[in-house]
Amino acid sequence: QVQLVESGGGLVQDGGSLRLSCAASGRAFSSRYTMGWFRQAPGKEREFVARISWISGSVSYADSVKGRFTITKDNAKNTVYLQMNSLKPEDTAVYYCAADTNVAMGRPDYWGQGTQVTVSS
Repeated sequence: QVQLVESGGGLVQDGGSLRLSCAASGRAFSSRYTMGWFRQAPGKEREFVARISWISGSVSYADSVKGRFTITKDNAKNTVYLQMNSLKPEDTAVYYCAADTNVAMGRPDYWGQGTQVTVSS
C-alpha cells in the first residue's frame, strides 16, 4: 500500500500563487512510481494536471497549466510539489495527488484525499 497526503491548498486571488505538497509513504512506495496531480472542478470530470517520474525526473503538463505550474520532487522526503503561479479562477478545483506504476497515469493505483484550491476574481 501507498499512502498519499496532500497539503497546501487554500484561497488565493487571481494572479496569485500556491504550492501544494504530497507526501508519500508505505512499504510499497518506490522509485518505480510516477507521481502526479489531477484536479476536479464542480460539475466536471477529474483531469490530469502534471506528472513526474520518480526515477528519471521527467515531467509532463496539461496544456492549460504549461508555463504557470511546476512539478518537482524531493527524493529524501518522498514528497512531490506543485508550484502554481499566475493562478486563474478556472484553476479552482479539488487537487488530488496520485501515484501510478504506469508512466501514463491513465488509471492511478493510489490517490490522496484531495485539497481545495480556490482562486477568486
